Amino acid sequence: MEQVLPGPGEGFDPAETVVAALERLAPVAARRTAAVRPRLARVLEAFAAERLGVHHFASVSGYGHGDLGREVLDRVFARVLQAEAAAVRLQFVSGTHAITAALFGVLRPGDRLLALTGRPYDTLEEVIGLRGQGQGSLAEFGITYDELALTEAGEVDEAALEDALAPQTRMVLIQRSCGYSWRPSLPVASIGRLCERVKALQPDCVCFVDNCYGELVQEQEPTAVGADLIAGSLIKNLGGTIAPTGGYVAGCRELVEMACCRLTAPGIGSEGGTGFDQYRLLFQGLFLAPQMVAEALIGAELVAEVFASFGFPVNPAPGAERSDVIQAVRLGDPDRLIAVCRAFQQVSPVGAYLDPVPAPMPGYASDLVMAGGTFIDGSTSEFSADGPLREPYVLYAQGGTHHGHVALALERALAALASLPQAD
Repeated sequence: MEQVLPGPGEGFDPAETVVAALERLAPVAARRTAAVRPRLARVLEAFAAERLGVHHFASVSGYGHGDLGREVLDRVFARVLQAEAAAVRLQFVSGTHAITAALFGVLRPGDRLLALTGRPYDTLEEVIGLRGQGQGSLAEFGITYDELALTEAGEVDEAALEDALAPQTRMVLIQRSCGYSWRPSLPVASIGRLCERVKALQPDCVCFVDNCYGELVQEQEPTAVGADLIAGSLIKNLGGTIAPTGGYVAGCRELVEMACCRLTAPGIGSEGGTGFDQYRLLFQGLFLAPQMVAEALIGAELVAEVFASFGFPVNPAPGAERSDVIQAVRLGDPDRLIAVCRAFQQVSPVGAYLDPVPAPMPGYASDLVMAGGTFIDGSTSEFSADGPLREPYVLYAQGGTHHGHVALALERALAALASLPQAD
């Protein structure tokens, strides 16, 4: 049963609460820190193998033909992501854009797309055609969509997979992260098992993974265990908090090229597009990414530990296996959700004076309240938190350059919650 936070004047010290949680998490934090080394080694080995030099930081203007920096960047990311090929582009405005390019690049009229992890993230609903009309969704191009509902435990219904794949299916979509849903994120090993079963049932079906928030969290990426194609954002994990924008696709060379033909144009594909002399930030962000991801994971553990200690349901639980950097907290009340986001915003390095209020957001079905005082606008590799204004009013926290920042934000949030009127 949910506990009630102590009120002001009851001897409640938010700082002491957070310090105590950090002490309990010390072994977990040590494991997260130790995991940085093998992931960083993979990045450094990729840099060395591709002979990265300062001359790769400059890009070609205009069409971008023969851009050596872009070509090396693609090969480095492919190595790090354990894929045959990759395309890393500032022209991708978001992870949703990269995923959309992959969907439209691979799928053709009459094809069937099947989501194996239930309803996709909100921003893909209009891409697929579940909401909105007249904007060129997959549905408007004659692409059929079905989804396999999750089990009551929020897991992939593997028992129903064979029936779901009975019709001819061109692509299955696997969303690694929980998104705005109360379910476990999908471990890489589970993704590999799903890909194996899909291929056994339909060998030519493309296994496509929305990899957002999951990069470098576990030892392997989905492309190492059978995924044909993955996509994600550079202002999440792989940008290391300094990539100014962008996204990537990675996987089988032919599929990556098809996605690039949708980003640019058929006949141009991956051969076009300048990097605006921003490659240094992308290489450096990738170098920083293993450490930043570890700090984000420690921060997520801290959020879970603190809120769980007051009886709030959290997903994942403290110490549980993690496949992404998102931490969900079921606050159960809109005032609590808004109060926590406001408190987090107040300790943001940028825009601490702003007051987050619920508002519409392009691509989302519900109003959102967002704390995101980040140096890169909208960056979720930096510390941020948000949630849709709908029951059960779940807070989704993610990112963080260092877990000390998360600790300070939690102190402010606990104080804000304690000042709210207590429920009877």
